[in-house]
Amino acid sequence: MTAHPLLAELAQRAGARAHLTVPDCSCGAATLADRADATVVRHAGTVAKAHAPGTDPAALAARLAVAAGLPDVLLPPLAATPAELHGRLVTFWPYGAPVDPVDPDAAPWEAAGALLARLHRTPAPAGLPPMRGPAKAAHAVARLSAAGSRPAVAAVLSAWRSLPGWARAEAPTPAAWVALCHGDLHLGQLVRHPAPDGPWRLIDVDDLGVGVPAWDLARPAAWFACGLLPPDEWTRFLDAYRAAGGSAVPAAGDPWPALDAPARALTVQTAARAVTKSAAAGRPLDEVEQCLVDACARMGSVPPQLAADSAK
Repeated sequence: MTAHPLLAELAQRAGARAHLTVPDCSCGAATLADRADATVVRHAGTVAKAHAPGTDPAALAARLAVAAGLPDVLLPPLAATPAELHGRLVTFWPYGAPVDPVDPDAAPWEAAGALLARLHRTPAPAGLPPMRGPAKAAHAVARLSAAGSRPAVAAVLSAWRSLPGWARAEAPTPAAWVALCHGDLHLGQLVRHPAPDGPWRLIDVDDLGVGVPAWDLARPAAWFACGLLPPDEWTRFLDAYRAAGGSAVPAAGDPWPALDAPARALTVQTAARAVTKSAAAGRPLDEVEQCLVDACARMGSVPPQLAADSAK
C-alpha cells in the first residue's frame, strides 16, 4: 500500500472532525509529516495522526489517557481511544503552533524545562508501559549493520558498549529512579495551544511511559556536551527544570552524575542514525554528524558517570 490512500483518508477524517466545530471551514488539508513511523495531516484546527505500523492499541490508549489527564502539561487528545485506518492506529488532536525553526532565540527552553518537571512530578498510573527512549536507541544502533565497516561504525559501537545496561534496554530501569517520562523530548515536541500564542504544551505520546527521568533531559544535555547547544540555552533549560522541582537531577550542584549516561546514549543514538543515513546516501558525514561520531570516539576513554551503583 502506498502512503497516498492513507493521506487522503486521514485528510477526510481530520476534515470531518474539524467540521464538527467549524462547519463553514473552506480550507484544505495540509500534510505535516509523512514518514514510516508517523503520518500527520491537519485540517483547520484538527490534526489526525496515523501511528507506526504495529503500535500496541492498549499501550497507546494508556498513553492517551495520561495526556487527557494532564492538559496543563500535554496537549490533550480529541478522542479517548484510537481509530483504525489501513491497519494503522489513528488519533486526533487540536492543532498547536510549533516552535519557529528560523528563530532559535525564541526557542522555549524555559517552558520545556518547566513542563518536563511537572510531568516528572506526576505519579505514573498503574499499567503504563515503559518509556521507549532506550529501546529506540537500541534500534538505531542495531541498524548500523547497514552501514558496513566504516570507521565511524566502530566508534559508535564502542561508545554503546560502554553504557549501563538500562540505557541499552538490556536491563531493568533502576527502580528508585522510575518516573513518568516523555521519552523523546526535543523542541519539535512543543506547540502553543490555542494557536498561535497560547501556552506551550508537550506533544507526541508515542514514547511516553515510566523510566529514568534524566532521559528527557538527555538530548539537550548531549547537544550541550557536543558543543551543538550554546551554554546559555542549556542553562536556561536546566535552571527552569530545577526551579519547577524536577526530579531528574539534584536541585543544586553538579547534574552530570545523573545526566551523563543518558546523554551518552542519546549521542550514540543520534550518531548511529547519522552514520546509517550517510551510508545509505553514499555521502560522507557532514560537520554536525562528524561532531557526534567524534564525541562517541571520546567516550571510550572516559567511563560514564553513574548516579547510583544500581545503574550498572
